[in-house]
Amino acid sequence: MITIISGTNRKDSNTLKVAKYYQKELSKRGLVTELFSLLDLPENLINTDLYGNRSEAFKKIQSLITKTEKFLFIIPEYNGSFPGVLKTFIDACTFPESFYDKKACLVGISSGKYGNIRGIEHFNGVCAYLHLNVMPLRIHIGNIKTELDENNQLFAVDTLKFTNEQMDKFVNY
Repeated sequence: MITIISGTNRKDSNTLKVAKYYQKELSKRGLVTELFSLLDLPENLINTDLYGNRSEAFKKIQSLITKTEKFLFIIPEYNGSFPGVLKTFIDACTFPESFYDKKACLVGISSGKYGNIRGIEHFNGVCAYLHLNVMPLRIHIGNIKTELDENNQLFAVDTLKFTNEQMDKFVNY
């Protein structure tokens, strides 16, 4: 099973738009994926699902994560790194079976020009600790507000070249 994680709980985020774009493009390559947005986390996650606690709402999420063999994380830049809610989500998941020896692909996005390079590196460190094997080709899409058209599709020639290369490699990873 492949799960795409939209790495923020921000409503109407470009992160979710890019996650849906990847899902659509991967389906054209024959991959069936699940899309999980951090918008769907329980509102009281910090009180109900950390430190061995487990709510009914998170049990369904945990089941999805446990079944997943490959993850594709779309991660926006928040204050020079990745969103705290993404780390909280990771912390809420059961260790080690949630991520141990599974595969991941990382896509960074930002409003600035560097596409969350620093945040992807920070998240890569978390993945290393979890024994989550990250595909070497990581994509950084800067100036995301100008990269999506009115239909929330990527259209810039160089961005399409690199994202297509990444998706092709992810299919075989």
